[in-house]
Amino acid sequence: MAKPFKNLLDKMSQERRERIDDRTKGILIEIAIEELRQTRQLTRQQLADALNLNQSALSKMENQADMHISTLRRMLSAMGGKLKIIAQFPDGEFIINQFDQVEASNKIA
Repeated sequence: MAKPFKNLLDKMSQERRERIDDRTKGILIEIAIEELRQTRQLTRQQLADALNLNQSALSKMENQADMHISTLRRMLSAMGGKLKIIAQFPDGEFIINQFDQVEASNKIA
């Protein structure tokens, strides 16, 4: 008979559980939109309804390699998230806030 995964975790040291948690967070950072939707426990139909789209249009959006920032923001917002754009350089990371202003002006209109 299968044993609950929690039993295995309970037997691990706190240090090992923290390493596993850190690795999991790292993996989740690099994720496709479709996988993100699934980790948020949303069906394609639920997200399509939230975006006022049909499932086939949402599927097309999830699988496209290039999309408008506004489209991505809308999708993430419908999942309960917020888009943050970070530029990475050898000397540091910079948050691009230019699109935050666009989001604020869209709320006013």
